[in-house]
Amino acid sequence: MILDMMTAAGATAPTRLDPLQLFLDADIIVQLVIAGLIAASIWVWMIIVSFSMKMGSVKRRCRDFEEDFWQADNPESLLGGRKGKANPSSRVAAAGIEELKSSTSGGVRDRDGTRQRVALAMEGQVAVESDRLAERLNFLATTGSVAPFVGLFGTVWGIMNSFFQIGTQQNSSLAVVAPGISEALFATAIGLFAAIPAVIAYNRFSHRVDNFQARLQRFADKVHAQISRELERA
Repeated sequence: MILDMMTAAGATAPTRLDPLQLFLDADIIVQLVIAGLIAASIWVWMIIVSFSMKMGSVKRRCRDFEEDFWQADNPESLLGGRKGKANPSSRVAAAGIEELKSSTSGGVRDRDGTRQRVALAMEGQVAVESDRLAERLNFLATTGSVAPFVGLFGTVWGIMNSFFQIGTQQNSSLAVVAPGISEALFATAIGLFAAIPAVIAYNRFSHRVDNFQARLQRFADKVHAQISRELERA
């Protein structure tokens, strides 16, 4: 009889971890922690995919615009078209040209002052474009920093609950505490699952934004040099 019960128990015992069952069996607090971390992980991957696609598109449009800008006989007409309003490079160039027009509307009186204002206008627009690209990266940094601690909170809570079960059942066998500890450690695993790609993506994307900002600044410097030459001829 005892042998038959042991055989039946062995036949129904799980042979591998079942994440869904761990979640369903967990305490409500641990479930909330896991659900929040899963939602954060999904959002992280959405940012990763969307940012990768956006960055590639922005670079391509900027490269095409800059090629057209240097070949155009009248850059202002290019800036006024639909293509000239759809990328960071065009907005940087437009900021410089608009400042030039404002500073020279009554004639060229102070060339050095005009050059400085044009440079400041374009540098400010470069910063704006960089901030616009990086605005969603803060969530990656926050998730990478906070998710492991949130998962750890779920783990601590689950272990506390396991010790509570020991006290209420007055039984310290592994069969009593093992399920609760497994559910608790699952929260830490989900926290790391959310944090690791977030940290990697944040570091990688921050580097790409920095490179793009430097590229925009080089374009702004070239535009500024062209404007300076025009001011000297004025």
